[in-house]
Amino acid sequence: MNLEYFIAKRLSAGKGHKNSISAPIIKIAIAAITISIVMMLIAIATGDGLKKKIREKVAAFNGHIQISNFDNNRSDVSVVPVFLEQDFYPEFKNITGIKHIQAVASKGGIVRTEETVEGILAKGVGKDYNWDVFKEYLVDGRLPDFSGERTDEVLISSLLANKLKLKLGDTFLSVFLRDNDPSKMPNQQKSKIVGIYDSGFEEFDATYVFMDIRHIQRMNKWEDNQIGNFEIFLDDFDSIDEKSIEIYGQTLSTLDTRTIKDNYGHIFQWIDLFDFNTALIIGIMIIVGGINMITALLVLILERTTMIGILKALGADDWSIRKIFLYNAAYLISIGLFLGNLIGLGIIWAQDKFRMFKFPNPKEYYIEYIPVHISLTAIVSLNIGVMILCLLMLIVPSYIITKITPVKAIKFD
Repeated sequence: MNLEYFIAKRLSAGKGHKNSISAPIIKIAIAAITISIVMMLIAIATGDGLKKKIREKVAAFNGHIQISNFDNNRSDVSVVPVFLEQDFYPEFKNITGIKHIQAVASKGGIVRTEETVEGILAKGVGKDYNWDVFKEYLVDGRLPDFSGERTDEVLISSLLANKLKLKLGDTFLSVFLRDNDPSKMPNQQKSKIVGIYDSGFEEFDATYVFMDIRHIQRMNKWEDNQIGNFEIFLDDFDSIDEKSIEIYGQTLSTLDTRTIKDNYGHIFQWIDLFDFNTALIIGIMIIVGGINMITALLVLILERTTMIGILKALGADDWSIRKIFLYNAAYLISIGLFLGNLIGLGIIWAQDKFRMFKFPNPKEYYIEYIPVHISLTAIVSLNIGVMILCLLMLIVPSYIITKITPVKAIKFD
């Protein structure tokens, strides 16, 4: 039988404990732990949620990894084609963790209407294109269908449509320079808007227009088996660097491999700062909760000075008595953790379902509402970490017990 645990349990369950002088201080300490865990859960959920959402949006337009010809000089515009017949297409057989691979081609152009002119990046996609990621961003109309004969259907952003003063069902004329000989008459392409999307990512929405890849092939005078580049989607974004190296080793020496982290380094450097902010909030909250628990522990020790003296007189050593109060503190911390998890996860769930809290300026974060995402591993690790760190912070203050002598403690009563 664990004597220290038994005594700590009786102290916590006793009526005298609830009505003692230390009761208000204990309640404050529990409230501090509760508020701290709520703040930490929200910080982790919002930080990870925002990072995940921004990654998804960047990947929606570019895939996680791109394979293109070295001669393209890492440009967004497809100049030198890649042959469709590759060992890795339509499926990587030697590399795991790859969700999807698709063939695309891009070409810069100009859209001209009666009232305005806007530059665009026409992204040609085919029947292998994964439209699932764009279903969330579709605000009007439908997604284009490029599985049959060549079509003039396009998907355009609401931002670009507003600038051009176009709406669903309208047609417009695009002009594309000839890459091989700009001096010749440019190519013209008539397109019909069948869908309008809004990703909230102004950097992409301002230029991207999705059309049939066969139009890009025709304008570039490519064969049917020539495309601009391949886009690869991964199961796990965290493995992007590792998979990029593996993919590079499995492709021809004439092909280059780039990740979206390479292409949009400024975006990913910015979202990496979220980890620092989250860590800072967690550190501050642990310190706040720990200080409140230290205060509660010292009050409990002073309140139980007589009991400490009696236990010492009966032969209990200092560490044994210290464990009684550490068990008691662990019980109080566990109450705070339970309440904090209940409130914090409830807020996260409500935000995920109802999107109650929104950014005052959505353009700065590329999304209208505050996204949340938290894994079970993060929840468990946070709770265990808080419990361990708080108890470690209490070990030193509990050393005051060694300074209490039986004679003075019993006389103190």
